Amino acid sequence: MTDLSRRKLILTGLAATAGASGLGVAAHIAEKYGLIPPDHGGIYGPGETLTYAAQRLLTRHSLAREFSRSQISKRPLANEMPPLTEAFKRLQAAGFADWRLSVDGMVDRPTSFSLDQLKSYPSRSQITEVICEEGWSYIAEWIGVPLSHVLNLVGVHSQARYVAYFSIDPDWWESMDMADAMHPQTFLTYGMNGNELPVGNGGPLRMRLPRQLGYKSLKFITHLMVTDSMKKFGKGLGSAEPEAGYAWYAGI
Repeated sequence: MTDLSRRKLILTGLAATAGASGLGVAAHIAEKYGLIPPDHGGIYGPGETLTYAAQRLLTRHSLAREFSRSQISKRPLANEMPPLTEAFKRLQAAGFADWRLSVDGMVDRPTSFSLDQLKSYPSRSQITEVICEEGWSYIAEWIGVPLSHVLNLVGVHSQARYVAYFSIDPDWWESMDMADAMHPQTFLTYGMNGNELPVGNGGPLRMRLPRQLGYKSLKFITHLMVTDSMKKFGKGLGSAEPEAGYAWYAGI
């Protein structure tokens, strides 16, 4: 049986059981194939599980829509942020020369990267849309290094299932599964519209996941941790967003 046929068979089973026997049975099938999101508990858990499993089976290798240069928004929105910390201000005053991205966890070679190092790797660009759960959106050109390149440099263990990523603000953190982490459009972004990435848009370094809602594209990235479980982070729901009522998997 081909990989595509297997996916169709699993997805058909998920859909049938969701309709005939309820979401709980569909969630059981998803668990059998390792497609359980970190926020699978609670009253909405079976629905979150079905959504995540179906999306993964259908869109694991799909690409977010890319736009032409003429469609770039004239005023990309820099949405409201809390006041910048003193630590951030010191780094900004020094031109972010001392900014570091540490990568650790289930990797062979834990490493700390400077911005200059990240910029020395093969760069990629994409013109994609940021879509916010609050209803606004904008299109911009994003320039950076694919996250997969950095993960290949540090050597991810085969048992790894997630990449947790953290902002300089300790209250801001997110995570993604390895399918998104290794996806060609997932960038560590340091440029925007031909210039440095503005602070208001997450500079000097922002995660960019164009296949998910805007809150997954976390700003001010300083730390990545590769892991096989999200239970040891926060409340075990996969990120700060589910703790506030949003879904961990925010596919669009």
